[in-house]
Parts: sequence; C-alpha cells; structure tokens
Amino acid sequence: MTPEAHAHLSRVDPVLRRLIRRVGPCPIRPDRRTPYEALVSAVAHQQLNGTAAGTILRRFRALFPGRGFPKPELVAAASDEAIRSAGFSRAKLAAIRDLTQRALNGNLPSRRVLCRWEDDAIVERLTECRGVGRWTVEMFLMFTLAREDVLPVDDFGVRNGFRLAYGLDEMPAPKALAEHGERWRPHRTTASWYLWRAVDLAR
Repeated sequence: MTPEAHAHLSRVDPVLRRLIRRVGPCPIRPDRRTPYEALVSAVAHQQLNGTAAGTILRRFRALFPGRGFPKPELVAAASDEAIRSAGFSRAKLAAIRDLTQRALNGNLPSRRVLCRWEDDAIVERLTECRGVGRWTVEMFLMFTLAREDVLPVDDFGVRNGFRLAYGLDEMPAPKALAEHGERWRPHRTTASWYLWRAVDLAR
C-alpha cells in the first residue's frame, strides 16, 4: 500500500499510528492471479488452515501436469472422483464445478474486466457463484485486485484485532466496526491488515 495510506491512518487514529510504528509498512500488492484461480483457491481455504488448504491445492494442481494453475477446460474434463481425490468435499467440488462452468461460458469476468468495476459491483457478481460469499470476495478484492478501501467487518481476525488494539473487553459488532472504520476511508484495506497484525503481536 501507499505512503499516503500510512500517513492518513496515522493522522486520524492514534491506535493505528502506534501499530504502524510497531509493525512497519503494509506490503499488500496485487498477486496477479486470474479470478478463476483466486476463487478456486479461496474455496480450498474455506474452513481449513493454510497448511491443509495448501496441501489440497498442490494435489489438485498435480492432477493436471504442466505449468501454472489448471485451465477451466482441463478442470471441466476431469472426473468428480479425480477432483475429490485431492481432498475437496462434495460441497467444494460443487463450487469448483460452478466456477469452472462460469469461467467457460463467460459469466466469470476476466481480471481486466473486473479491474474496471466498482467494489460493490464485483461483490454482487461474484457472490452469484456457488460457495462464494461476501467474505471470499472481500479477500479477492484485497489480495488479488489490491483494492485500497475494503473493510471485512465480519472477519474474525479483523474484529479480534480491533478488540486487542483498542483494549476492548468484548468483540466489536460488525456495525460498530464499520462505523469506526469510516474515519479510515479511503484506506480501510491497510487498516484491516494492521488489525490482523495486532492479533499476531498478541500471540
């Protein structure tokens, strides 16, 4: 993220100013993945820790020898049994099938197209995909498209980081977090990243 984000957050919020000084610059950059790869990967990570999800994705990629993430055409031709063998549940298989079909028929917009859309329009379109909720799209906006003003108020880590950083006895309600976060505009992605770091620091 930009120096302007750090300067703005430091100016409007003393708690974040202390976090920024302690943690250092926020390194979020766009990861250049296609929407298909990013969303299939997100499905793999749902309800799993990073290590387990990474193992499943490596097995999935190994089903399709070659360089890079498997193309939708290859995934569409693979059997359900093959995809399940990587470690996907039936629900995740159904989500991958839906994403694959949308990628093939054009209902999953390309990265180039999505880069021209507003955040809310992206959330509306991508949450039409099976197994893709608002939180998943918010992570896509933050880490794949590097959108600068995303605040995932339902994210446990962000809420817990806010609780820790601001010395609260209880977790903030999503509405309360959203209201406080208005002062962070237009750099709420960076603010969210520092709240995650607050959790790391408390461990």
